[in-house]
Amino acid sequence: MRIGALVAIPLLLAGCSHDAGSQSEHSQTTGATPPSSTTSASAGKLPSPPTAPAAGAPMSEVIAWVEAAHPADPAKFHTAARDGVTNQLGDDSAFSASAGAVACTTDTKHTGDAVACLVKLTNPPPRPDTAYGEWKGGWVNFDGTNLQVGAARADPGPFVNGDGPELANGSSLFFGDYRCRADQSEVICVNYAHQSAARLSAAGVEPYGCLRSVPPPDGVGVAFAC
Repeated sequence: MRIGALVAIPLLLAGCSHDAGSQSEHSQTTGATPPSSTTSASAGKLPSPPTAPAAGAPMSEVIAWVEAAHPADPAKFHTAARDGVTNQLGDDSAFSASAGAVACTTDTKHTGDAVACLVKLTNPPPRPDTAYGEWKGGWVNFDGTNLQVGAARADPGPFVNGDGPELANGSSLFFGDYRCRADQSEVICVNYAHQSAARLSAAGVEPYGCLRSVPPPDGVGVAFAC
């Protein structure tokens, strides 16, 4: 009996040792597997960059495109030059863009929050019968709720001071309620207060947001209003 007991004890210990080893190996081989780098990368796709808005695009797309541009320093756009003379504009802003095809300025003293632009249109609107004075088919007035193209002018108005500094392609300028983006062939100006915008290019003037075509008032070629 004593010999049988002594033989049984080593066998029991060997069995326990084998079970413990099996459990240890099992726990090591069934641990959680970290996610692969491929899985992590596919789950974190970067959003696509904004693209130039098409005609009739929603304001969210227009704003995203304009705000994606490099912001210019507003302090550098408070002057205008005419015949080699630089004029200070005070709190008003002015810029030219698209190789001189577009020039815009503000004149808060006389026109409030509106922006006036001169655009070299390929096909400007014809002079209406109600226009008196020199017809400027590429004269654009934009105040957020009204966008008018073409005007009869007896004087250069706010452009008496000349054109503002060049706004580089791919850059934007923020002033008042507006942010304007310049590109090689066009300028797009957003009015945040009224959630509207205007595209200015040689091909024409395109409205966005609440702006809709309306009968033009006397002395105006084409008009849009909210």
